[in-house]
Amino acid sequence: MAPSTDRRVPGGEPPSPDLVLDLLRSVIDPELGADIVTLGMVPGVTVAPDGVVTVGVKLTIGGCPLRAQIKKDVESRVAVHPGVTDVRIDWGEMTGEERSEVMLKARWNAREHAPDTEVPQSARVLAIASGKGGVGKSSVTVNLAAAIAAQGFTVGVLDADIWGFSVPRLLGIDDRLEAERVEGSDKPKILPNERPVGRGLLKVVSTGFLVGEDTALMWRGLMLTKAVEQFLRDVRWGELDYLLIDMPPGTGDVQMGLARMLPRTDLLIVTTPALAAQKVAARAADMARRSFLRVCGVVENMSAFTCAHGESYALFGSGGGQALADE
Repeated sequence: MAPSTDRRVPGGEPPSPDLVLDLLRSVIDPELGADIVTLGMVPGVTVAPDGVVTVGVKLTIGGCPLRAQIKKDVESRVAVHPGVTDVRIDWGEMTGEERSEVMLKARWNAREHAPDTEVPQSARVLAIASGKGGVGKSSVTVNLAAAIAAQGFTVGVLDADIWGFSVPRLLGIDDRLEAERVEGSDKPKILPNERPVGRGLLKVVSTGFLVGEDTALMWRGLMLTKAVEQFLRDVRWGELDYLLIDMPPGTGDVQMGLARMLPRTDLLIVTTPALAAQKVAARAADMARRSFLRVCGVVENMSAFTCAHGESYALFGSGGGQALADE
């Protein structure tokens, strides 16, 4: 129990618990981006006859670094009512189930309030993802993009694998990205590198166009997410039929940031035939479901080797892709 040091003489009737909850709806969790009542972080409110209000607050973890900020906001919002003499907080910690439910609510809220980007609303967005590296996400991305462009479409390719970018080499493009001022914008917009393919066009953006191929980018997760956000907001994509995003492996900050920025994204999961790889790729599919993204399909890469006399050899096992698709 954490009592406030500000004890005042009441200037009216104490508020009802429902009114206190309404006041608390203006307290926003800085990390989750939604109010603490909607997120389910306030299990109860009690109001004493003398105007002392006790607010139960459950944090996602006991040592939450935002505890001091939430405490300050709760006390300041509730104390504005003239009938409140003191504000006390009864701290608690969520169970694993409660924490999962809060994260689902936060992601849904982010989806419903997605920020504006330069990606046209008419463009179909596909994120090529997996649970681990080395399964061929980048090669699947560029081959799929080239095949779609060859049919006469304009296809954007965003290399979101900030650490392990390989799209520039796979497409044979090494031009630096440039920017120019665009009418209606207060700052220059980045221009993607373009390459005609058949009757269509590829528009490509990658950190590989900003740094040397041998340069190690030692960025933390937040910086990676900000880089992807910049590619979505500050690149002048122009007309696009499709946007293919080569995702980094795993289910970290970049994946969650993309779900927030482009909630209409469909995920294409890449795996290899090995059942072990399929189990890891299933995590990417689970992340999609938790972020309310649709999984549109599974690609089994490195399926088998067929030699000159027609014999097929499953060098990396078999069944992983089908098992993941069935799941």
